[in-house]
Amino acid sequence: MGLSSWWARLTGSARGPVADESVVLDTVPTEADLLAALEASEAAVAGGQVPAPVASRVRRITRTVRETLPRVRNLGLGSAEAYALTATATTYLPEALEAYTRLPRQWADSRPVDGGRTSLMLLIDTLDLLASSMETIFDAAVRVDANALVVQGRFLQEKFGRSSVELP
Repeated sequence: MGLSSWWARLTGSARGPVADESVVLDTVPTEADLLAALEASEAAVAGGQVPAPVASRVRRITRTVRETLPRVRNLGLGSAEAYALTATATTYLPEALEAYTRLPRQWADSRPVDGGRTSLMLLIDTLDLLASSMETIFDAAVRVDANALVVQGRFLQEKFGRSSVELP
């Protein structure tokens, strides 16, 4: 829709029927989509294609995301944490790796590009941030189940912990 047709619709001066303007929304990635994205990220760092510190950090991130996926409903499917988990698997991690791997390896690992830091240093900082964020999200997801256990234990202690009849 152009500006003039938008203005005509807004002011009510549009003539004739308005064309059907369908909105196409992105689909929400499924768990299978997220797992496929994680596998692609792992494949991108396999076989010495990146330095070992990068590969180990990528594996740490993908492992944490995999451990969190079954518990993502604990976070709330529309939560910021669930979005961050999805975006990390499908966008943040793959784009960081792609940006680094497009660069010539020697250049990326030795030439300062930002405040004296090389592209490799920047990538490692980015991966550390993602890993820390994913671990925080994992802890939040697991804490929901742990808190349920605490509540259940307190309830049972209150219900059965103090009996007026002592058994021998």
